[in-house]
Amino acid sequence: MSGTKTLVLNHKQINQKIIRMAYEIYERNASENMLIFAGISGMGHQLAKLLSNALRTISPLEVKVLEIRLDKNDVNRGKVELSEQIELNEKCIIIVDDVLNTGKTLVYALKPFLDIPIKKMEVAVLVNRSHKLFPVTPDYTGLELATTLNEHITVNLSNENNTVHLH
Repeated sequence: MSGTKTLVLNHKQINQKIIRMAYEIYERNASENMLIFAGISGMGHQLAKLLSNALRTISPLEVKVLEIRLDKNDVNRGKVELSEQIELNEKCIIIVDDVLNTGKTLVYALKPFLDIPIKKMEVAVLVNRSHKLFPVTPDYTGLELATTLNEHITVNLSNENNTVHLH
């Protein structure tokens, strides 16, 4: 693998994708009173915040953001927990992550919700690489990107110059 990085999405393109995803989320959930975005640690949580902010500007829906804390490098042995305990019964939850690779992280991210009678759960990702090993399909996708298993996607949503790179 070479050290070259290819810009896949620039700041403006990422913002356009987030706004489009927010409209899709609103369209499918317009009859709800509240949506809960549960972002996976790191860039998934950042994306959840950006999506919720975009949704607040276009809809009257009440929106809450939680963080799903887990170790992406050791999801099957590490703890999976929510950043705060709030009432989730009969709520619509959108699990958010930056990149969907195999689906393993997203499957483990469901753990805190398994014993709760939620109303509906959806998945939103900025980039779907489509290397599906687990039965996870996103409901909302910013970009479908065909990559090899040796290639990596790096998402940076932590400043005013958000980017997605392939390397």
